[in-house]
Amino acid sequence: MQLRLRRAVGCGRRAWRATMPRMSALAEATHDHLLLHFARNGGYEADDGAGAGSPLPVLVRGEGCHVWDEHGNRHLDALSALFCSQLGYSFGEEFAQAAVAQMTTLPFATNWGVAHPPAIALAERLADLAPGDLNHVFLTCGGSESVETAWKLARQYHLANGEPQRTKAVARDIAYHGVTLGALAFTGVSRMTEPFGRPAIDVVRVRDTNPFRREEAGDERAHAARLLRELEDAIIAADPATVAMIIAEPVQNAGGCIVPPAGYWAGLREIADRYGILLVADEVICAFGRIGEWFAVTRYGAIPDMITTAKGITSAYAPMGAVLVGDRVAAPLYEAATTLLHGITYGGHPVACAIALKSLELFEREGVLDNVRAREGQIRDGLRAIQDAVPLVGDVRGAGFFWALELVRDDADGRFDADGREALVRGFLPRRLYEAGLVARPDDRGEPVLHLAPPLVSSDAELAEMFEKTHAVLADASERFFVS
Repeated sequence: MQLRLRRAVGCGRRAWRATMPRMSALAEATHDHLLLHFARNGGYEADDGAGAGSPLPVLVRGEGCHVWDEHGNRHLDALSALFCSQLGYSFGEEFAQAAVAQMTTLPFATNWGVAHPPAIALAERLADLAPGDLNHVFLTCGGSESVETAWKLARQYHLANGEPQRTKAVARDIAYHGVTLGALAFTGVSRMTEPFGRPAIDVVRVRDTNPFRREEAGDERAHAARLLRELEDAIIAADPATVAMIIAEPVQNAGGCIVPPAGYWAGLREIADRYGILLVADEVICAFGRIGEWFAVTRYGAIPDMITTAKGITSAYAPMGAVLVGDRVAAPLYEAATTLLHGITYGGHPVACAIALKSLELFEREGVLDNVRAREGQIRDGLRAIQDAVPLVGDVRGAGFFWALELVRDDADGRFDADGREALVRGFLPRRLYEAGLVARPDDRGEPVLHLAPPLVSSDAELAEMFEKTHAVLADASERFFVS
């Protein structure tokens, strides 16, 4: 409103800028023109320290596991650029060569009734890496598109089987599955869904698998049994004949790297089979090495009907996603008179496919999965040492290179109220992380957590830096926010 009034009286952009605190040219251009995703676009602090927000990081270069901002400050990327940069930032030349080779051969073709060699090769490679009979691949441009695709494939499968009434899905509390209206319907974070009205899909909600503060903590079998019983009860209450699919992440991101208890995924598979429901593993984050496997669900003892992916499929050197589809679900799509009623213009872009193939090649050449498996315990132990030393850290959880520290208010693992979460998660931590040169993610979809997910090529040196900087930041936060 203030901006509108200034312009209404003829102030103009130049005079309006004169009223603003001093910002760098890049930060100012961001403020004027670039809408940042999931950000408070008016809340960033200026260069002179004015304003109540945190500094706006404008990143200009990356190398190894580090990025540099416009001021020359080096930051350890302990979030892999939002769980995407599996290989870090040192393989640009090889990826560029793959991209140039494709651009100078066939720069673009759709997958709308035609095919091209990079898409064919990538689909074949993914089918080879996938568990079970997930032999069919639909290529997308990102995670939300992959989740939307899985839903539409599920609907076409049930329609082909004469069950048009299967219009419901089961998803977990707090879980995040995407931003487009179909994918958003599966998301269990009310502040992200409520502003956009009635969900596009009827979704049955069940509990997430976090044992922290729950009576089953320490007894995985009992925890899994209770969760599965509650899930089956919810399906029965909704009428099993109306449920099309269950969607869940192997390790749930929102809420803080929530690992499933032993037996949980096998139980999901059994319940889905019993009631004719499709099981979808949302691996937009977990696939491609983040948990130390090509596909994380294999670690937890089940083969789903579909796997949704994105992020790490290209190690973030190009935007891409994919849905891996089992033989049973794909079978109706191969009937002569059947049309797959879904398509994405840029899905399976030839250059993105070439980059994805190069990424998979580098994974094997660089021993990425072995590195994650070998260092998982090192990360767990390092973060638990921080928990032992910093009272603000109430819980450490995760797997592979995908971890979160849950932050508590007091010795009784007390929860922060809304004002406390605001001050900690959106006030103190972003600024302090920036000052420390650490890219991590404070979040409060659920309770306050700090996400850490370093590039999968991280060595002892990068992990030691991550531990040191995380300890320093959270120790400072503990002094300010923890109530003894």
